[in-house]
Amino acid sequence: MVLRKGATAAAAAGVVAVGFIGLVTFGTYAASGTPQRQGNAAGLSPGTVPAAYQGPIEQWGRLCPDLSPPLLAAQLYQESGFDPRARSGVGAEGLAQFMPGTWAAYGTDGNNDGRKDPWEPLDAIASAATFDCALASFVAKVPGDRQSNMLAAYNAGPGAVTKYQGVPPYRETQGYVRNILATSRSFAAPVASVEVSAQSAGAIYFAQGKLGTPYLWGGDGLAWQNGRFDCSGLTKAAFESVGIVLPRVANDQWYAGPHPSRDQLRPGDLVFWATDLTDPRSIHHVGIYVGGGYMINAPHTGAVIRYDKIDTKEYIGATRVTSDAAQALPNRNADGGVIAPSRPGDPAPAPASAPSAPTSPTGPTSPAAQAAQAAPAARPTAVAATGPAGSGQTPAKN
Repeated sequence: MVLRKGATAAAAAGVVAVGFIGLVTFGTYAASGTPQRQGNAAGLSPGTVPAAYQGPIEQWGRLCPDLSPPLLAAQLYQESGFDPRARSGVGAEGLAQFMPGTWAAYGTDGNNDGRKDPWEPLDAIASAATFDCALASFVAKVPGDRQSNMLAAYNAGPGAVTKYQGVPPYRETQGYVRNILATSRSFAAPVASVEVSAQSAGAIYFAQGKLGTPYLWGGDGLAWQNGRFDCSGLTKAAFESVGIVLPRVANDQWYAGPHPSRDQLRPGDLVFWATDLTDPRSIHHVGIYVGGGYMINAPHTGAVIRYDKIDTKEYIGATRVTSDAAQALPNRNADGGVIAPSRPGDPAPAPASAPSAPTSPTGPTSPAAQAAQAAPAARPTAVAATGPAGSGQTPAKN
């Protein structure tokens, strides 16, 4: 992002730099720890999903009591990063990354055009919800948290959840459940003020120590880069200095915690800019808020790390970083694609202690196969969603 009027920002630096540390350190890191269950009525926080998908996710996310819009959004983000053109190396397709066999059983006509197409985003959204709710019904009698059991069935198959009477003791499945629940909080509309992170002061302190450092596209502050950063390289390094590992690119960092409103901003929040304020995939710049309407950021080639005002036309919002949300975010491969933990119809991994996946019907085999084995229950009845389809966009490294 190109930010101008650096002289004005620099003149304000003395004002901004005084007093914000005290403000930050009174807060608690309340959003860390065990994620809380999202109720079915929970809505999406503005700007967390592409506008074309928000209505359908809000609608289909309430298909059954064990699903919610933030939970469905978190799954779709983990699977494809909201890219409807995503294709995995094993053949999973579209926004929800369905394998063809599973799509044949659970594909749903989400846009009511008479076709079921895994590459059509509204069909994919409806189908992901349909599949989730079918799995929830298969494991409904299993004790424990129903959302956790549904997600575990999605990852390891309902047979494994039934066998172990809850989330199976598979490292990957337990991580999948934990990550989706944690990430869902980043999509949920806040119902109360978002509390301040105690780690924020340390992140700001780190960034302050880099003021005046020249910008470098792709810079991570490494020795061979002469300690230079780009925007998301700076924010990543700042939070790593306090023990929180963020994703590398700005539009993934957007999901590293809940989203305070402009009037709730506190020092240490990440602040973001996008070319399309209705689509978080277009986020291209990030900085660290320091108070008084200013941030520390690495602006653009030819500039140095400095203070700048945040109130510009491409400002899309803020994120209050939490350790559990940051840890739950998916990794990306070299071309920007999400490396998802699992996809509908993929073989789920074996338990960490086992050399290979078991072959019994109760082992972690394909979710679709497990669903068929569990019961020939009727599929949930769904009301077709309508709305415009969106298109994917590969985020730029920033």
